[in-house]
Amino acid sequence: MSNITKVLIANRGEIALRVIRTARDLGYRTVAVYSEADADALHVCEADQAVCIGPAAVGESYLVADKILAAAKQTGADAIHPGYGFLSENAAFSNACEAAGITFIGPRADAIELMGSKRLSKIAMMEAGVPCIPGYQDADQSDATLLAKAGDIGFPLMVKASAGGGGRGMRLVLEQNELAEQIRTARSEAETAFGSGELILERAVLEPRHIEIQVFADEHGNAIYLGERDCSIQRRHQKVVEEAPSPFVEPDLRQRMGEAAVNAAKACNYRGAGTVEFLVDKEKNFYFLEMNTRLQVEHPVTEMITGLDLVAWQLKIASGEQLPLRQEQVELTGHAVEVRLYAEDPRNDFMPQTGTAHLWEYPERPGLRMDHGIQTGQQVSPFYDPMIAKVIAFGDNRNEAIRRLASAVQDTQLLGINNNKRFLENVLRHPVFGAGEATTAFIEQHFSTDLSMDQNTPSGSTLAKAALVYLQGGLNRERDCEANWHNPAATATNYQLAFEGTPTTVSIAGRGDHFDILCGDNSYALSLVNFDESECVYIQDGVRQSMRFAFAGNTLYIDDGTGHFIIEDTTYQPAAAAGGAGDGQVKASMDGAIVAVLAQVGDTVEAGQTLVVLEAMKMEHALKAGVSGTVSAISCEAGQQVKSRQLLATVEGEQSDE
Repeated sequence: MSNITKVLIANRGEIALRVIRTARDLGYRTVAVYSEADADALHVCEADQAVCIGPAAVGESYLVADKILAAAKQTGADAIHPGYGFLSENAAFSNACEAAGITFIGPRADAIELMGSKRLSKIAMMEAGVPCIPGYQDADQSDATLLAKAGDIGFPLMVKASAGGGGRGMRLVLEQNELAEQIRTARSEAETAFGSGELILERAVLEPRHIEIQVFADEHGNAIYLGERDCSIQRRHQKVVEEAPSPFVEPDLRQRMGEAAVNAAKACNYRGAGTVEFLVDKEKNFYFLEMNTRLQVEHPVTEMITGLDLVAWQLKIASGEQLPLRQEQVELTGHAVEVRLYAEDPRNDFMPQTGTAHLWEYPERPGLRMDHGIQTGQQVSPFYDPMIAKVIAFGDNRNEAIRRLASAVQDTQLLGINNNKRFLENVLRHPVFGAGEATTAFIEQHFSTDLSMDQNTPSGSTLAKAALVYLQGGLNRERDCEANWHNPAATATNYQLAFEGTPTTVSIAGRGDHFDILCGDNSYALSLVNFDESECVYIQDGVRQSMRFAFAGNTLYIDDGTGHFIIEDTTYQPAAAAGGAGDGQVKASMDGAIVAVLAQVGDTVEAGQTLVVLEAMKMEHALKAGVSGTVSAISCEAGQQVKSRQLLATVEGEQSDE
């Protein structure tokens, strides 16, 4: 039996904090590791000790096994918890821990290696009698073979990276003529994300449920399942909502899937926490998808309906103890739902966002749990996944859990960075989700035209409130309020408030606490009730309500319930020269690394053609020409690190005949 005394957490953010909390409760000392970009992060402050392991880039810090092992040796840590992501499913790292005499809190290397390959794990599951989707999973990876086998499988089909997950290297192919390009991009993305371009092909199961089973196994041959989680609501194969139990799964199906998942674990001599994922069709036939050999992002919903601490179980099993419960002792009570709050812009195709969290607050109420690793003033960098937090709610029944969660999301405040908060609210309040009828096609079917229901631009009402906030607390408050202080019949203060570079004139005049505001052809009347450094309480149309805001210099970050808006006071700035999107300059959308340059100087290109591929925040971003014309300059190369708004290419537009 292992005698663990100190646990190093080889991860960052909310999962590092999650592990630290349980380890401390159980009496273990804890060690955090951090990159230079995370020097002031919460997980660093919460651990008993912390060691810097390198620069911000994961390839120089969190993914360098030798640095993590050195940190364990330096601090005397005798166990390493990998969290999820990074090295959590790295067989070589598991072996290296064992060789160093350090307990790896996870499965053995052979199980990680087998289940880390969708190709090999599928073969193993077929041999173990676990239902699998028909497809191609053999060793020949030539494009010619994949193209030929795809014809045998038929369309639609899925192209999947054999290594890794999270939707990277995964493509749905509807027709034969799309296949070659989709194989190329899936392989490229997989090589970048996982270091392996190996692919498998599978028949597409359309509109399935994505159901996963939480399993645990110990060193003594015991294995059980802890119910299921429904992760059907996804966008680009990334989970958006997770809940337990599934509204689709009946007791008989739960038992059959659970037993299949336990068989999968036993087939690879598994140890610790794992998740077996299945696709389930409308007739409730289920098919093995993959096994994640680690703790899942969505594990809190299982904890809430079982009353168990899964990290505590991991630590007990890693110490050589037997499973705390037998299968018949597992009880599922109530319902839990989780959503993932991301730094991304729903108005701009959910592009990941970077910046400073100028305000981070969340409600603390019965039945709510917030797993996060952020604080006000913290920088969200381009080097890591854009997930900010997980918001989880529990209820005696599903309706109660959903209602609690939707309200909690609405009351969560993340200002300074565009985020998916309103998108999550609308998903949770959608009647199809409420009825328990959402499949993996839910987002595509019900949010295809307006994914977030955010306003694309701030309304006149939002700009009116912004003017009130500027008047009360802006950088130029004394100047702007002068008329209102000295003139009972106050003259109006005029603002030029710009959103994404487009200014709007807003005129505000006040008498006492009442303000009349004109924005375009619309007028608004607001009464100010209270104003402090981050909250404005006001009455509009007879309704008292509040909104949160934050300033950074003359930039206002505001969320009045219609979306997160970044507004600039440009009243006294010189007028900018007119310009449009089609200026021929291709710039980096954020900090990141150049994956590919797809054009050369002298090439003739069309507007909308991809010229450069940028990798940032674990995603590839196609940067396209804004005009048709000739490439006159390329200012980057593959592998180069670039900054946001850095000029990467220039296209000379076609000359008009006029």
